[in-house]
Amino acid sequence: MNKVLYLLLLLFSFNVMADYDRNKAVPVEKVLFGQVESVRHISQEELVKDQHNGWHVFGGALIGGAIGHQFGGGSGQDIATVLGALIGASVANNKNNKQKRKIIQLVELMITTEKNTFMVIQDLDKNMLFQAKDKVRMVYLTDGTVRVDKQQ
Repeated sequence: MNKVLYLLLLLFSFNVMADYDRNKAVPVEKVLFGQVESVRHISQEELVKDQHNGWHVFGGALIGGAIGHQFGGGSGQDIATVLGALIGASVANNKNNKQKRKIIQLVELMITTEKNTFMVIQDLDKNMLFQAKDKVRMVYLTDGTVRVDKQQ
C-alpha cells in the first residue's frame, strides 16, 4: 500500500502532460511486468488564456490612435489621438480577453505485479487503450517518469 501511495505522489510531482515521444530511444532504469486490474478514464478541463492578447491590444491602440488623429486640431488633435488609442486598446482587450477550454485526458491504471500493486496515471493514448486483464509492462525511465505499454 505504501508503494502505491509513493508511486502516486511520484507521478504527480512531475508534469502530467509532459511530452512523450514513442519513437525516441531513452535510457531505461527498470522494467516491471504485470496485469491491469482496473482502468479509469479521467478528463480534466483547463482554462488557457490567449497568449497573443498583447498584440491584439497593441493593434487596437494603433487603429484607435489613427482614427482619433483624424479629429480636432493642435492640442485637441493630440487629445483625440490619445483617447482614440486608449479606447482602441480597451475594445481590443475586451474582445480578445477570452479563455479557451482545453480538455486533458488521462488514464488511471491499477496494475498488479508478482509482488505489489501500483497505480499509474498517464496521458490517454488513443492508439493504446487498456482493459482489465491486459498484460502490461511498466517502463521506469531515468528521468523519473513511468510509462505503461501493452506487453506483446
